[in-house]
This record gives sequence, C-alpha cells and structure tokens, in this order.
Amino acid sequence: MHKIQSSKAQLIYSALLFGLSCLALFFMWIQRGFCLGMERDGEELTAQETALYDRQIRVWGADAQRRLSKAHVLVYGMKGTVAEFCKNVVLAGVGSLTLVDDRVATEEALSSNFLIPPVENVYGGKTLAELCCNSLKDFNPMVRVSVEKGDLSSFGVEFFSKFDVVVVSCCSLSAKKLANDKCRKLSKRVAFYAVDCRDSCGEVFVDLQDYKYSKKKQDETIECDLKYPSFEDALSVPWRSFHKRMSKLYFAMRVIEKFEEAEGRGAGEVSIADLSAVLKLKKDLCTGQSLNESHVPDTLLERLVTNATEFPPVCAVIGGILGQEVIKAISGKGDPLKNFFYFDAFDGKGIIEDISAN
Repeated sequence: MHKIQSSKAQLIYSALLFGLSCLALFFMWIQRGFCLGMERDGEELTAQETALYDRQIRVWGADAQRRLSKAHVLVYGMKGTVAEFCKNVVLAGVGSLTLVDDRVATEEALSSNFLIPPVENVYGGKTLAELCCNSLKDFNPMVRVSVEKGDLSSFGVEFFSKFDVVVVSCCSLSAKKLANDKCRKLSKRVAFYAVDCRDSCGEVFVDLQDYKYSKKKQDETIECDLKYPSFEDALSVPWRSFHKRMSKLYFAMRVIEKFEEAEGRGAGEVSIADLSAVLKLKKDLCTGQSLNESHVPDTLLERLVTNATEFPPVCAVIGGILGQEVIKAISGKGDPLKNFFYFDAFDGKGIIEDISAN
C-alpha cells in the first residue's frame, strides 16, 4: 500500500493556484474576444487556441494541449465538487463536456454549486445539468458543452464509447460499478472516475485500466505501465489485508454506501435519524471483515450522516485534484493518482491509497 500525506495548506494552495490559472485563461479569452464555432477536429491547434492556451502550452507543451482539445468528457451528477471540476477542465480547453443530471434545480443546490444562478426566477423548471451548461458555456466558447438526459444505469455500452473520460457522482454503489464495468467493455480505454463529497470529507476513485505513459528522470525517459483494478474489484479487497494506517474515510464511505444500498436510498439520502442503524451496520461489517471497529470511528460516521451536503471549500480542493488528474490522464503528463484519494478538512490531510487485488 502506498500512502502520501500533505498538509491542508499545501493542498488548498495547490487547488487555488490551479483555479487561478484557469481564471487567468478565462480573462484572457474575454480580453481577446474569441468567438464561437472554432474548428476543433484538425490535427493541429488553431491560431486562436494557440493564443488562448499560450501559458498552458508553455507548461505542458503543444502535444498535450492538442490531446486535451480533442478529448470528450462525460459528467454525471452536478454537485458542488463536480461543478468545480467542470470549471477547471472547461478553462483548460477540453474538446467537449457532456452533462447529465435530470434533477430540477432547488435553492438548496445553491449552497455548494456556484454554476447555478442565484435568482430563483431563472430556474423555470430547468434541470441542474441545463443550468450548469448555460453557465459553463460562458467560461470558454471553444469548448462544446451540452446536456444529455437519462439515468446513469440506463445508458448502454455504446453510449460510453463516445467519451474518453467518464466522471460520476450522486449515484448509488451499484450504479458506479455498472458504469465502470460498461467503460471496461469497450475496445478503447475510457478513463473512469467516481467522486463523492460529504460534509468536510471527499473521496476520488480512479480507474485508468492499463495506462501507459512516459516521464523524464534526470536525462532519461522512463516508460511506465500502471494496471488499475475496477471499482468492484478494488472494493472486493478484504479489509483485514490493509495496512494499519489505512484511511478511516475509506471504511466510513463503504459503510455509508452499503447502508444507502440496503435501505434503497439515493446517494446522500441519510440523516442523523439513521445513525443507530449505520453504527449497527458498521459493527456487522467490521465483524465480517475481521477489522477492529476503532478503524471506523463513530464520530466520523456521525459527521457523514448528520450533514451529507458538501462543504464548499472542500469542493474546491476535491474538484481541483480531480481536474488535475483528468488533465494528466488525457495529456499523458505527470504521474497519475492510483487509485483512491481522500481529504478531510478536520485533520487537513490528503491521502492516496493504492487498493488493488494483487
């Protein structure tokens, strides 16, 4: 198992820098007055793209930017963390972004999703995906942002073949597994990410399947090959096989997911009234997995069920990390995360856990 810890200040600083760089690109676009309808299918970057993404190209090169400009990203579930992610990849210059979330916008969604206009009379019965789509189009007109209707579990394998990256949120445990499985059945490699943010805690799962990339070490170029397990295979690893300092958030998230699935609840549909039942399930799972119950603190579970909504500053951190990982996976620049990331604002630590069946 591999574990990396960094301070809260470092993580937030990194996320803020990423966000500020994206905003700088946005203001560059405003200043230069680029228009809609630019050609995106050519092999080379257009003059407008080269000018708009000049600073990014200097960092990761024209080839990486070209890959970004041809990438198609699907996002399911428009919560605050996902809104931050969408803003980041749109400003970075992905080819297209497709949003799916048929839920009707409510005032409650305003608490963490900055893409929703703060004026109720503009809702007009529009879905979260439609409102967020309208806002994202203003960030970068070179990116095609569109809306698709439907439930995640209802989409067939061929639907996912249209995308290079799939990001899912606001869905059940079984829906995540099914979507990941459909991505893996395709002949091409589709990067899959599942993200969840509750209270001041966040989780990101990554599946890049068989991912090959190169990196420079001093004057030498090293070829790297990472093999990722599916979401289902990762969750099947026995808890007793984990290292002693395994992230407690991993266990807590699994308990909450299992509870929601057993009770037929949607993602985030828990409350303090469910605490006793959640704690009982925790005990049963720990007994079945031969894990000491102290690895899943009652106080942590209480936080997650008491306030299942997102804490906006944590949305910015998790959305920034997710954005960076997707950009790395598309561009082939930098070591990708493998395969779980956790952040808890209470202790200010970001933790990477490599959970594989072998």
